[in-house]
Amino acid sequence: MAGGEGTRLRPLTSNQPKPMVPIVGKPCMEHIVELLRRHGFDDIVVTLAFMPQMIRGYFGNGERHGVDIRYSVEETPAGTAGSVKLAEEALDEPFLVISGDALCDIDLSALVRFHEEREALVTIALKSVDNPLEFGIVVTDEDGRIERFLEKPSWAQVFTDTINTGIYVIQPEALRDVPTDRPYDFSKELFPRLLEKGRPLYGFVADGYWQDIGNLDQYRKANFDALDEAVDLEIPGIVLRGNVHVGEGVELDDVESVEGPAYIGNYCRIHPDATIGPYTVLSSSVAIREQARIERSIVDSSTYIGRSALVEGAIVGRMCDIREHARLHEGAAIGDQTTIGDEAVVFPEIRVYPFKEIESGAQVDRNVIWEARATASIFDREHIRGLPNVDLTPEIALRLGMALGTALKRGARVVTSREAAPACRLLRRAVLAGINATGVHVADLRVLPAAVNRHLVKSEGYEAGVHVGTSASDPEAVEIQVYEPPGVQASQSFMKEIEKHFSRQEFRRAAADEVGQLVFPARAAESYVEDLLATLDADAIRARGFRIVVDYGYSSASLVLPLVVGSLGVEIVASSPYVRDQVAIPQAATIRESLNRASRLVGAVAADLGVVLDPGAERIYLIDEGGRAVPPDQELLLFERLIGSNGTKGRIAFPVTVTSLVDRIAEGTGLEVVRTPASLAALTRAAAHDGVVFAGSASGGFVFPDFVPGYDAITSLCKLLELLAPLGRPLSEVVDEVPRPLVAHRAIRCPWSRKGAVMRVLTERTKDSETDTLDGLKVFIDGGWAQVLPDPAEPVVHVYAEGTSEDETHRLEEEFTALVEAIIQDDDA
Repeated sequence: MAGGEGTRLRPLTSNQPKPMVPIVGKPCMEHIVELLRRHGFDDIVVTLAFMPQMIRGYFGNGERHGVDIRYSVEETPAGTAGSVKLAEEALDEPFLVISGDALCDIDLSALVRFHEEREALVTIALKSVDNPLEFGIVVTDEDGRIERFLEKPSWAQVFTDTINTGIYVIQPEALRDVPTDRPYDFSKELFPRLLEKGRPLYGFVADGYWQDIGNLDQYRKANFDALDEAVDLEIPGIVLRGNVHVGEGVELDDVESVEGPAYIGNYCRIHPDATIGPYTVLSSSVAIREQARIERSIVDSSTYIGRSALVEGAIVGRMCDIREHARLHEGAAIGDQTTIGDEAVVFPEIRVYPFKEIESGAQVDRNVIWEARATASIFDREHIRGLPNVDLTPEIALRLGMALGTALKRGARVVTSREAAPACRLLRRAVLAGINATGVHVADLRVLPAAVNRHLVKSEGYEAGVHVGTSASDPEAVEIQVYEPPGVQASQSFMKEIEKHFSRQEFRRAAADEVGQLVFPARAAESYVEDLLATLDADAIRARGFRIVVDYGYSSASLVLPLVVGSLGVEIVASSPYVRDQVAIPQAATIRESLNRASRLVGAVAADLGVVLDPGAERIYLIDEGGRAVPPDQELLLFERLIGSNGTKGRIAFPVTVTSLVDRIAEGTGLEVVRTPASLAALTRAAAHDGVVFAGSASGGFVFPDFVPGYDAITSLCKLLELLAPLGRPLSEVVDEVPRPLVAHRAIRCPWSRKGAVMRVLTERTKDSETDTLDGLKVFIDGGWAQVLPDPAEPVVHVYAEGTSEDETHRLEEEFTALVEAIIQDDDA
């Protein structure tokens, strides 16, 4: 019997039938099939109703389980007896009826022998329970003959503690009394009617284990009983001391970090610093990150548990994404493919139904059933970002490629590239295949920096570029960037066109003879180098004779930069290069560690300066000749000062959040400051306009649009050497002449539903002040300014402030932070 919908088990059964809920790594019904096989039942008919395709797809014809399985599907509700009646043609001998959604190890052979010895028409397996109120009880005489049925009795009607388990042995003729024109039930209708006729109905009080899985508490108990070996099951894997079951391919450094009893399914990955407490059940391919703790919880397959997350007494569905520092408390139940954001808390006994997204920092104190904040965009600001094989899978990358290809004309050309990490290779191949499938041609650069990709889009007239690289903020995350001519970040209109095809899945599918071509440009890096050298004063750089330290950050810039500096006479002492066929970035690598390493090298080799590249070779971080790191916001002012002092004329572009010192430095030079919204797409598009000679942000990313209109660490380094060469002075002296910005930044958690209220109320309260609404709200006060900027991708509002002194900056930041927090808390605002 496998037609159960399991409404009381939701959200576990919201998108799967009740018999498919997992018990220690297997669907409940699979344990029942194995029990049947052990007792010689190899001819099985499965009655289906709710989502029948899931059960059929999993069990097939039963060959994998050593049995023969046929299926009978209810087109309309038929009741328990009616559903068996539908399969009557296959029931030409005494047969056993058993539920696929109640866990048991009852001796079915003894039940059949009892039935045969009593020559019964029907034998019901009975079980003694402590609380029979939720079940139908059965009263028998001393010989086991049934005298009375009571459905859901009160305590006053409890004359016995033996209940009907829903396991029956039945003679085929008993089905003659089952009508076919309406739903009909075994225990409520057929058995009482046969009893009234005086037919031989018997009850067999069974030993062994039996547990109905009717609600979440019973489901949890069934899993924990399996770990305690209270029920005899075929649990996969090997058993280690402490009753820890471990499946195939599990990544587990030290079994001492697991406190039994516990079950760890095939291919689970458990970080050495994670903690697995007692009564933990992990289905296959679950990933547990460092400092996370799981205890008394059941986690279904392919779910990701982030750093320092706590899952305590909870049930988590398939393919969920539990982010850093999230907390799931006792009795919480999370449906399939749900995301729980950073630092979110799900309170005890709360149910979150499938396919939901819980905001970062949210406090979930009521069931989330219909509400959902589905991701409005696949693009996180200017790129697609996620954890490989968690929220950024090959399937998603393939769909992205097909969506991008569909947004372009058939026969268009796209250039692709990637960083060295294996995850980047995996996802880039999926994107590439999707693009080709739409009849769009691809030039694949394989492992090369994003800047080479941008350069090729600009110089060779490609319609788009795609680069797959690691995130600068999280080396485990992967970012997919999309470029438009002339090598700028994709525009909002182009991203929306891609998103439209991605969400609708209305892809153009090329015929077999029109699939896009794949080529591998032979001299892309050399072309990039030649064109870059043509923009530099190579003689001035050679004359200075620089010795520099470069930490490549394991980026593919190590394949390109030596070709450039070799022609410029620059001596390089390098570290952390990309090595082919080697994992690109050790997970422990950070910019801070790279700066420390490069700082020591600068002193050791008496270098003129040191530079650290980020993993994507887009940003640079400077170190002067004394080993002192230059703050990135001061780097921006350094570039502006050097460009202005050499007589360059033109416009320079900066985001609205950058220090107002850029305006002061531009005074008296040939430079005009242009402000852009605080996004990389806006900055690069502004840089591509005529007359713009430089653009940059306070994050170490700089744009020299005469070459490539995007962040490029190699170009930034070469331009810096060109600007420093005629000065003949050490870098530290030049840096000391540049003021240090005083900009402060605070990120405030804000529900999506309150962002509009924050901006509306702040606009009203500052209407008498000088303001700028280019991006968010910027308020000018007493020579300083404060800016409130809602985050486009996170439930966060950013507050920036800059005063005439550190104290004034701190006061402005505190004042506007308090304003924003008060508005968020005020539901009447």
